[in-house]
Amino acid sequence: MTLPLPGETPVPVAVTPTWAPLRHPVFRALWIAQFGGNIGTWAQMVGAQWLMGDLGGGGLAIGLVQTAATLPVFLFVVPAGALGDSVDRRKLLLLGQSVMTVAATVLLLVTVTHVVNPVLLLGLTAVMAAGQGLAAPAFQAVQPELVGRDQIPAAALLNGVNANVGRAIGPALGGVLIAAAGPAAAFALNVASFVGLLVVLARWRREVAPRPLGAERVLAAVRTGARYVRSAPRFGAVLARSTVFMVFASSLWALLPILARGPLRLGPGGYGLLLGGIGVGAVLGALVVPAIRARAEPGVVVSAGTLVYAATLVLTGPSRSVPLVAVTLVVTGLTWVTVLSTLNSGAQMVLPDWTRARALAYYQLAIMGGQALGGVVWGLVAQLWGASTALVAAGIGLAVSLPVGWRWAPMAGPTPDLSAEQHLPDPPDVPVTGLGHVLVLIEWRVPDESATAFTEAMRAVGLSRRRTGATLWGLFRDVEDPECFVEAFTVPDWTEHLRQHLERGTAMDRLAEAAARQLVVPGTEPQVRHLVREDS
Repeated sequence: MTLPLPGETPVPVAVTPTWAPLRHPVFRALWIAQFGGNIGTWAQMVGAQWLMGDLGGGGLAIGLVQTAATLPVFLFVVPAGALGDSVDRRKLLLLGQSVMTVAATVLLLVTVTHVVNPVLLLGLTAVMAAGQGLAAPAFQAVQPELVGRDQIPAAALLNGVNANVGRAIGPALGGVLIAAAGPAAAFALNVASFVGLLVVLARWRREVAPRPLGAERVLAAVRTGARYVRSAPRFGAVLARSTVFMVFASSLWALLPILARGPLRLGPGGYGLLLGGIGVGAVLGALVVPAIRARAEPGVVVSAGTLVYAATLVLTGPSRSVPLVAVTLVVTGLTWVTVLSTLNSGAQMVLPDWTRARALAYYQLAIMGGQALGGVVWGLVAQLWGASTALVAAGIGLAVSLPVGWRWAPMAGPTPDLSAEQHLPDPPDVPVTGLGHVLVLIEWRVPDESATAFTEAMRAVGLSRRRTGATLWGLFRDVEDPECFVEAFTVPDWTEHLRQHLERGTAMDRLAEAAARQLVVPGTEPQVRHLVREDS
């Protein structure tokens, strides 16, 4: 069992009904529009993969379609996350969706006019992915404000069902459209779905919280987000498990078209219907996952789902029976939505609102980066040894990765209380905003018998300082006065330090410092000094 860090306290999270978030009008409208967008996106994806085959592309070229659809997200998502915490998230969603709509329209036009080629197909797919990269962190970050913290797990599950049912219906519908009118018909459906989501976003009137210190600069916000992720062990565990899962699990999405065209001897309609099994599994997941989560902690759910998913890869690879593959894919869809919705809600539950978009950018980075890498690796393995061998190897690799996750990325412990709360006293009112590095020195008086416990308690305080903006942190003991401990940390500038005081505190941070305060010499208070660098 993983013990909580000092200052971590459990926050009861009620098990809400799966469909409860749909009672919120904005969430419901966005969910429906996103469902249409997912159908269009996956219809476009199967159209692009099938068109790449028609253009003469082999296993590697078809695998590169998935890479083109995910690698730009990997490149854009971190700065987009910083923007999502610095500007109106609705406007960022509109920008990303507009980029996707324009690129989808151009792809439709070049396909209709028969000027499309493999390079153009991959390039326009990559532009659509860039738009997705701009929008993805903001879309994830707005979920708690739409449904409330207690419904985050249910919202994550609904979004997982949305994506996976869309992933199933989209290829099936795309396959029918391709068989009837060619890939251009699937691309036209995608354009229409993107326009629908643009309309919903344009009509949404989101309230923007005031920013007393103004918007953060993008580069500074990126650095702050990176520091937060490095100092948040629970979130880091989610990132590690997500990356490993996606590298191996993405093999199915990259190679199933090859399996369908080759050993299973299916056309585009048959391939699309085959993916319908995944959609059935995703719907089943919406029904059974809440009950599973009520009985097992997230780490156990993720591990069990990963093991079952690995087994489906091993079964699917060598199979030449379409009915057997279809049944196996039902289980695949159930475990896929179980694992990813659990990871997503796990990420959401351990992030405060002030850094939610930029931290979730790293979650998207893990998901899309793992998928992009998987598309290349398993496409290359399929090119050399066949898709069946590649799927079996991916399944074995995924199963072997589980003990590593248990050891190095445990997902256990109580849910921290991350409600906004100013835990530091008001900073001194001095006119040095934006100037120089800030060095903060805090002198603590601690009796000798409490020194060891105090040092341990300050471990959580140090993580808190780093999460909220400190670049360096250390705890020092006076060799001549053993009761004197000096906490020292640096912040890039005074404005960043003001944000530590006024914008970034949480109840968990307050509790961490309160645990340390209980160990000081009775009647004493920590003495704080602020120093601003003058030689910069």
